[in-house]
Amino acid sequence: MANKKTLILGATPNSGRYAYLAANRLASHGHTIVNVGLKTGEVAGVPIEKPVTIHNDIDTITLYVGPQNQPSLYDYILATKPKRIIFNPGTENTELQRLADAEGIETQYACTLVLLSIGEY
Repeated sequence: MANKKTLILGATPNSGRYAYLAANRLASHGHTIVNVGLKTGEVAGVPIEKPVTIHNDIDTITLYVGPQNQPSLYDYILATKPKRIIFNPGTENTELQRLADAEGIETQYACTLVLLSIGEY
């Protein structure tokens, strides 16, 4: 399996959250991760950074931010120019999907944890 550098948007040090589980699972599957969120701390040995620095080498952004909090992140997400965006359950957003489609970014309504578990990531 190829390393797909993944930006976890909504990263948190809270071990009870799916974003935390996804960061650890992605890292354990050999994917390089970038944690981006509002909380401070680290996950899977990688610090959580604020959504400021644009990373130009991201394969996938996996979303763990609800649609009501996504509009302020649109410019950040689109400027990152990922190959795909995964809308995890609860993050579905047709407006962001349309914006991504217009930029040639693949979108997928799926669960990162399930994709990893079935070898489809």
